Amino acid sequence: MRRREFLPLAVGAANQASRLFAETGIDEVLRSGIARRKIPAVVAMASTAGETLYSGAFGIRDGGGTPVTTDSIFAIASMTKAVTTVAALQLVEQGKVALDEPAAKHLPKLEKLDVLEGFDSAGKPILRPARTPITLKHLLTHTSGLCYDTWDEKMFRYAPHAAPDTVGPLMFEPGTRWQYGQGCDWAGRLVEAISGTTLEDYFQAKIFRPLAMDDTSYILPAAKFDRLVTRWTRENGGPLKPVERSMPKPPASFNGGGGLYSTAADYTRFMQMILRKGQGILQPKTVESMMVNQIGSATAGKMRSFRPDVSADVDIQPGATEKWGLGFLINTTPYRGGRAAGSLAWAGLYNTFYWIDPESSRCAVILMQFLPFVDKEAVGMLDDFEHAVYAGRM
Repeated sequence: MRRREFLPLAVGAANQASRLFAETGIDEVLRSGIARRKIPAVVAMASTAGETLYSGAFGIRDGGGTPVTTDSIFAIASMTKAVTTVAALQLVEQGKVALDEPAAKHLPKLEKLDVLEGFDSAGKPILRPARTPITLKHLLTHTSGLCYDTWDEKMFRYAPHAAPDTVGPLMFEPGTRWQYGQGCDWAGRLVEAISGTTLEDYFQAKIFRPLAMDDTSYILPAAKFDRLVTRWTRENGGPLKPVERSMPKPPASFNGGGGLYSTAADYTRFMQMILRKGQGILQPKTVESMMVNQIGSATAGKMRSFRPDVSADVDIQPGATEKWGLGFLINTTPYRGGRAAGSLAWAGLYNTFYWIDPESSRCAVILMQFLPFVDKEAVGMLDDFEHAVYAGRM
């Protein structure tokens, strides 16, 4: 695997034998899984806080049949949110912003927002002024009321009424419930406003270079284009078809809610930083605050989709209650044959997934690249991989 020296592998003979057994089993799970599920490509990695336990790549980069490799580059979409959260918490540690102060202090556009109460008989939106100022904590915990129309019925209905370059309205009073949305998009703008630099430059200086995440960026250099995995789409339940392959243009602006490109190895370094309680990127007490429930009695992780071409309905752990910390979904009960209760997780729109299990000091990432999100075959592949990771007791 490329640049493996950043993920130490100093282990004894017993661990080497265990890893060999696990690699053999996980290889077969991934290889047979993409064939059975007709998924074009998968790259996966599992690690402890300081050791790579597994790394594998199977399938093709694009419709031309070029094989993927362990250093293939994926669009990781909302896996960007955890990085933005770390950046915002660095500024909290420095005393430049407080979690509970109004975000409008730094982002005037978030002042005097309206809450969408519903729609009248003619379908016109019914709005009222919000009573509660949005805070950074609201933005980082998806309790701000700023929702994505893909998974919120009221926002989906409101979308045709939305004026360009406006904020909101809020779908609920800030702090009253959890609904996945644009909070980290705005947290990214807050980081830029306070730091006086772009998210790309901030992330590179404060997170990526210190962690040797050399392949993670909002901007894909031309020299790395051959390593980029093509996106695929499934229409009306049919087979996956590749999107035309082209060099991505640099974005006009950088979004805290998504947009990064990365590799399995790079994102593993980021997760290992969390397992190491900050590794000089954050203070240990800050990392601990990311790992505990920050949404009170509210629940997280259940999202009905109103855009089935983009996402299926989301239920990360059916039958269980989940919470949200700062940047991460937290499962309150263990996964059968998998991660322990209190693990941290989230995902990206193109079916990229990760989890961080502090109890067993291990983390894992599995990268695919197709829509819709949480397609049943993608979720099946994730489940198979997780069971294989824990079956080996690496």
